[in-house]
Amino acid sequence: MNLNKVILVGNVATDPELRNTPSGQPVCNFRMATNRIWMDKNTNQQVKKTEFHSIVLWRRLAEIASQFLSKGSLVLIEGRLETRSWEDSSGKKLYRTEIVGDRMQLGPKSGEKTKAKLASPKADETPSEEIPVIEEGKEGEINVKDIPF
Repeated sequence: MNLNKVILVGNVATDPELRNTPSGQPVCNFRMATNRIWMDKNTNQQVKKTEFHSIVLWRRLAEIASQFLSKGSLVLIEGRLETRSWEDSSGKKLYRTEIVGDRMQLGPKSGEKTKAKLASPKADETPSEEIPVIEEGKEGEINVKDIPF
């Protein structure tokens, strides 16, 4: 059995760029940053390492990402690793490993109202805003009813 599955939760590092292929298929590319934080045993100091990932989204998922994501947005991307190769003008072979997303969950909307709610929720109050999960269907279609906007 083989498995190629990636789940990332992090911040959008570059504004999403929406383009169309020659056949008219929407594709969105952006970079995403994830952080790993740990305590160094020798210095007893907190260490933080940031990894950057190239994200590729297709079809309706690409359109939604370009509409609702911007640099700094919190997002969960679920997909697979894919490596592309090409030759540059000098004939040197280049490689790029990307995460091709098939599911996306948007983080909380930015704004003072949301930040205030998240900072001090009341004990008996549940947050009224759910984080939407947007999933690409088997046919590459996303049901618009699933988008709570």
